[in-house]
Amino acid sequence: MRPYTAFCSGLLFPLHERLKGHASVAVRKRLEDSQWWDAARIEADRVERLRGFLVDIGANVPYFRDLFRERGFDPQAVQSIDALQALPLHGKAEMRAQADRLKAADHGPLTRYNTGGSSGEPLIFYMGKGRKSHDVGAKWRATRWWDVDIGDPELVVWGSPIELGAQDRIKQIRDALLRSELLPAFEMSAANLDRFVAEIRRVRPAMLFGYPSSLSLIGAHAAQKGLRLDDLGVRVVFVTSERLYPEQRQAITKAFGAPVANGYGARDAGFIAHECPSGQLHISAEDIVVETVRPDGSNCTPGEAGEIVITHLATRDFPFVRYRTGDVGVLKPTRCACGRGLPVLAEVQGRTTDFVVAQDGTVMHGLALIYTLRDLPGVERFRIEQLSLDETLVQVVPGPAFDDAAETRIVRDFRARLGAAVRVRIERVAQIPSEASGKFRYVVSRVVPAAR
Repeated sequence: MRPYTAFCSGLLFPLHERLKGHASVAVRKRLEDSQWWDAARIEADRVERLRGFLVDIGANVPYFRDLFRERGFDPQAVQSIDALQALPLHGKAEMRAQADRLKAADHGPLTRYNTGGSSGEPLIFYMGKGRKSHDVGAKWRATRWWDVDIGDPELVVWGSPIELGAQDRIKQIRDALLRSELLPAFEMSAANLDRFVAEIRRVRPAMLFGYPSSLSLIGAHAAQKGLRLDDLGVRVVFVTSERLYPEQRQAITKAFGAPVANGYGARDAGFIAHECPSGQLHISAEDIVVETVRPDGSNCTPGEAGEIVITHLATRDFPFVRYRTGDVGVLKPTRCACGRGLPVLAEVQGRTTDFVVAQDGTVMHGLALIYTLRDLPGVERFRIEQLSLDETLVQVVPGPAFDDAAETRIVRDFRARLGAAVRVRIERVAQIPSEASGKFRYVVSRVVPAAR
């Protein structure tokens, strides 16, 4: 390991996590040990952890205390993962309906988050330190599979305003010390693409992290300009948040001269699965139970496609139990050749985010529009469809708090992104149906970006 990287991963970052009250280092070490257990031992361990988790929330979380009593569910009697099937599925609507009753009575410090997610249904939820420690530890473990570590130069191509808005002095100093730099992925204009390519060539990162759509666009732009990105020493390109298509994997690998490591997860559901160098998506099974279910709610058999449902065992302060992700996936019945005993997610279907195009030709991530709707009061569900460069349709399932002021803000924000002359048409509707596949697409653009 490089000396400065060893300093960051072995001393600086662990100190940072300890000061925040996180147990991330201990979690990572535990996961790095358990990943080599055989499947039977991993299963026995997580059944024990599941039982303890359910006993805990049954005693301390009002909603689950009442649910278990009403259903005659005894968490102490749990002997297998299949015991979860006695409990109902929970989507965003069910989570919203329970609100504060999902908080443990003895919860520690909680951080409020909200998400539009791939379902287009905003959800406010909370994370405690245990959940944060697991998420950091699980991601850290997967990062180290690729011979990179915290402290290696990293460029993050991302678009969340939570990250972009948190660039205060302390965070800037921390990121500088850890050699991590953020490139905003909202606006992929020609000028920004030039800047991104120049920054990647300057930094010569050991790893890249971001949306597959953004990274493939950057690679294509560099190639068109005759600039190489495959001679910089990039060791791995981590992608997440969107479905990774085969052509994107090929394009990114070619552009950066490095393998692509796919990741699957969400801010609400957690870091669910990570790709190993053998090419398989390993589920973080020690702390996350993944089920796939049919439309009638019954569980799929391995190899059968179904909706991905997760139970996150590190969420006792605000539990996620049988949480519907809205994504469709396939569990693989066999293990990976890498030797890890972790179960494999063979496929994730339907997870994608479109680009939208402004009137001046600027290409931007669809999330640039979503964040306006995500936090507006009274938005129960939404769908954005860019019909042309001159017209965008916004469908909203309104709640009681949705009013004319919310519509005015949508129009203002969308025109600021897409162009002052764009017609933004808002429709209040009773429901927004999913596509025939069962997947809900929250942004659809009919505009093809012009060749650069």
